[in-house]
Amino acid sequence: MWLFPIIKISHGLIIFLGDIMIFIYNCYGGTHSSSLASAIHLKKLPLDRIPTKQEILGTDYFNKLKYKDMGRIIFRGIDEDGNKVYSVGRGTSKVLIPCLENLIKILHDECGLSEKIIFSNMSPTVPPAMTFGGFFARGLGIEFIGVPFLVIGARQAYNRIIEIVNYTKESAKTLNEPVLVLLNDKPQKHIR
Repeated sequence: MWLFPIIKISHGLIIFLGDIMIFIYNCYGGTHSSSLASAIHLKKLPLDRIPTKQEILGTDYFNKLKYKDMGRIIFRGIDEDGNKVYSVGRGTSKVLIPCLENLIKILHDECGLSEKIIFSNMSPTVPPAMTFGGFFARGLGIEFIGVPFLVIGARQAYNRIIEIVNYTKESAKTLNEPVLVLLNDKPQKHIR
């Protein structure tokens, strides 16, 4: 519902247009580290402890996406500030995120898009156990081998994922450009 040209009420929140951000967490498959990051961002997982196996496996889309879902931008929810949170699996593509970055700039310049968009790469958080588990569970479909490794890997990576989510949210506060791509391969390293 629109009240004035600069205010929109959405999901019970009053949002000043132009202040809205879109966060897109990305990784290889979009189903493990990006699922955890999205859930942490949306406060669906605890920030003060490592989640249980049940909490990890109960996370939206965790270990549920398939190869055909790569490249699909999935809406995860709206955060406490009214920002939209998404995730995407980029596979082995080195061009997907730069292509989306250029598209967003065109939409800002040519079509009046006002939302600022932040891509946050979660791949650097993935430990070998999660890679191994993802290969067996998603790649080969052998879940009884893969899932235990995924849980171990998720628990190993959890605090680092929280750090990157917090860094992503902080980086958004000072964003002056239409798009920001966070590589997250080293603390506080980003492009643009």
